[in-house]
Amino acid sequence: MELHTGHHLITQFLGMNVNMDTIYMTWLTAVIVIGITVLATRGRSLVPSGVQNVVEIVIEALLKQFKETLGPKWGQVVSVLLTMFLFIFVGNELGLLPSPHILTSPTNDLNTTLGLALVSSFMVHFVALRNQGVKKHFKHYFEPFIPFVVINLMEEFTKPLTLAFRLFGNILAGEILMEVLYLLVPVGIPIIWLVFSLVIGLIQAFIFTILTTSYLADSLKES
Repeated sequence: MELHTGHHLITQFLGMNVNMDTIYMTWLTAVIVIGITVLATRGRSLVPSGVQNVVEIVIEALLKQFKETLGPKWGQVVSVLLTMFLFIFVGNELGLLPSPHILTSPTNDLNTTLGLALVSSFMVHFVALRNQGVKKHFKHYFEPFIPFVVINLMEEFTKPLTLAFRLFGNILAGEILMEVLYLLVPVGIPIIWLVFSLVIGLIQAFIFTILTTSYLADSLKES
């Protein structure tokens, strides 16, 4: 039995291997996210319903977490965090939907999750430099004692790696299990696992976003 999950449509571009299926699914994910936001914000009413109601429930829950974690300056990064959550959530779910190997999750490709993790890491440092200045931002790497700079720098390298591999591993494993179950037991159990996997996709998007939020908390402290 050969599994389709984890295989990519590879093409050569400037001497590099490019996973074209990941590119296509990333674009599709972006289009869906834009579509959701347009539907949720078009014709807004004081008593929300339909897509607007669902989106508002999710957004309000996330905003509460952002405010509690980030403090008074949470508004500086809220738009990026919400976009990140929606992109990862939609991307996670695409590959878990039953389709004849047409849809895959862009997040089942380590290139995508590593890219998201690097964006998260870059944002942490950019916001810290903006709020605290160069001196204070780099000073904390030498605290509480100067030799701790080695440990603190290692932590900065491991943060994006753990973010990337956690998301990649969970989504890829979920898609592999879905494919195996559909091959072995075409009805019944796959439906139960599908529901479970969709919830896992939501949880993984939430975890990635909240971990990024926690990393940003120190960057938003007063200088």
